[in-house]
Amino acid sequence: MSRQTCWICKPCRDESQRLPSNITLEEVLQWAQSFEKLMATKYGPVVYAAYLKMEHSDENIKFWMACETYKKIASRWSRISRAKKLYKIYIRPQSPREINIDSSTRETIIRNIQEPTQTCFEEAQKIVYMHMERDSYPRFLKSEMYQNLLKTIQPNNS
Repeated sequence: MSRQTCWICKPCRDESQRLPSNITLEEVLQWAQSFEKLMATKYGPVVYAAYLKMEHSDENIKFWMACETYKKIASRWSRISRAKKLYKIYIRPQSPREINIDSSTRETIIRNIQEPTQTCFEEAQKIVYMHMERDSYPRFLKSEMYQNLLKTIQPNNS
């Protein structure tokens, strides 16, 4: 991350720093129950994205979040524009934040973005979700960042 540390990373690195009062121990403990629960909480995706950024592997969470936003686009023209942008950033081979998907999924997306639907990135989003759940999520739970967050937010440390 840059020298200007995000609001969540700073307390996770330095236990003397205070977290925002609206992040609860209950929520942070939920994150360890399952990846699905982490992604369903208010701060889970934000903290997880900060961890992935520190690991220099945040393309999957960024793509997943971009797909969540994309699915809500009602305007056909906006959807076409956003689909092409998602393709250029995440899908196109050698793109700046290329995600790891199989060639048949990539080819299907290439065909579908000519007239994109709200679900044209769905299969790629499922693949990316699976990669995060199986690979980086277990590392996140063992990370110094998550462990320090737990210590910082414990009631006896307040």
